[in-house]
Amino acid sequence: MPTRMHAPMHELATAVAETARAVRPDQLGDRTPCEKFTVAELLGHLGAALADSERAARRQPRPKDGQPSVSYAPEDVAAVALGATAAWADPAAYEGTTVFGPGEMPAEFAAAITLEELALHGWDLARATGRTFPVGAGTQQAVLGIVEQIAEQARSNGGYGPPRVAPADASPFDHALATSGRDPHWA
Repeated sequence: MPTRMHAPMHELATAVAETARAVRPDQLGDRTPCEKFTVAELLGHLGAALADSERAARRQPRPKDGQPSVSYAPEDVAAVALGATAAWADPAAYEGTTVFGPGEMPAEFAAAITLEELALHGWDLARATGRTFPVGAGTQQAVLGIVEQIAEQARSNGGYGPPRVAPADASPFDHALATSGRDPHWA
């Protein structure tokens, strides 16, 4: 699984980094497809999640205050996206358990959540800032598999909205967006 997961993670981290670097200061207050966040809040969430992911992959201790100590300017989110995927490039990162997000979990599941965060919130950021978010066919399938796997749990804890119906001919990525409660045609 690790080698199959890292290529999509790297593709998504690169797309997130490019998208984050393109965010303009006048866009920080704009709304996003993820109704909980403005662009600035989404950058903060994504920056914190990806910093935590990198720390989890490297098995580093959490900071004393429980939050990773990074800033969340667009260029910082770009850097932490690439740092997280670099940390998961080590096959040993997927072994055993690690502390990520709400607590201890299998490391492979932490990597899957990282991939899902990059995909969904990367798309949110791209859509909110008027950019495209290209995702290759293999990566689309990987994202859909993870989103389908965690959808009910994510919905129960407020991470996903009610599922939407995607057309039968929609791409796997559009199906993943719809499963997570997002409108793939959000504008």
